[in-house]
Amino acid sequence: MMKNFDKHIWDENDFDKMGWHDSKIYAIAFEDDNFELMFDIDYILEWVNPEESESNYKFWVSPCTLVFRNVWNLDINLETGLNLEILDLHRANITKSKNESSITESSEYDWKVEINNGDVSFRSVGYRQYFRRSPVLIENQSIGLLRRGGISFDIEIND
Repeated sequence: MMKNFDKHIWDENDFDKMGWHDSKIYAIAFEDDNFELMFDIDYILEWVNPEESESNYKFWVSPCTLVFRNVWNLDINLETGLNLEILDLHRANITKSKNESSITESSEYDWKVEINNGDVSFRSVGYRQYFRRSPVLIENQSIGLLRRGGISFDIEIND
């Protein structure tokens, strides 16, 4: 198993040490009762440099559920194509939360999920990313639908 992987739930406090580049998106869901926007992704924790005898990188990858909380002002702009990968995740414009009196978070941000064929932007107080399995070392940047157990928005660890 990957060294130093001991945290199974990451959140907006970890934003500066996280990176979503090339994370494959398998599905997007909306939990309107809780104002949540959810992504089922393969998250790349680490790119491993090739050994001297190798020419390709390897990757520590884990299936994750990325959940943004208290989402509003959602705008989805996707072009044709079903192969969705995150290019980058941006956070900007911190302001006082519009629902501060009824939620625990007092601040919210503009978020933009930059995708290879479009983007998803919204306002949100933050996120939690749930690692559903321990990372695996593979030669591809995504685990694959069958190997990862299909599409899931589970937040429990299933090792």
